[in-house]
Amino acid sequence: MASPSQNSPALGTTNPVAITNASGATKTAGTGSNAAGGSSASGSSAGDSVTQLLTKPRLQELVREIDPTEQLDEEVEELLLQIADDFVENTVNAACLLAKHRKVPKVEVRDVQLHLERNWNMWIPGFGTDELRPYKRATVTEAHKQRLALIRKAIKKY
Repeated sequence: MASPSQNSPALGTTNPVAITNASGATKTAGTGSNAAGGSSASGSSAGDSVTQLLTKPRLQELVREIDPTEQLDEEVEELLLQIADDFVENTVNAACLLAKHRKVPKVEVRDVQLHLERNWNMWIPGFGTDELRPYKRATVTEAHKQRLALIRKAIKKY
């Protein structure tokens, strides 16, 4: 299987970007072919100490929460773990590129949010900016109003 970093938009760039986690610890991540401590196709490289975000026991626990009788095949587990790792690596790479585009040395929550919102149509509430997302109320058509009137009229009869 090809390395996920081969599909990365950051391939070829070498400027490091600092990533600050919630506890305030900062880690410098290059946006090159193995950004943010990403793993190669054969596992982790010699000098990397890669922490897997989703482990097999945690994946099995998530599956049991959904259906206690369900068992995943070994190949399915490996594929789901690889997809999760690829998603995180691509998101971090894209956030690093956004931070680099803003000409700042640190990746911020808004970089990750922007990538997730634009590319995955995902919005994670409670993180980052305090701006409220406007709730778009569906427009009520004339036909819908007529149907509601008929329903109300039918209810009044009984």
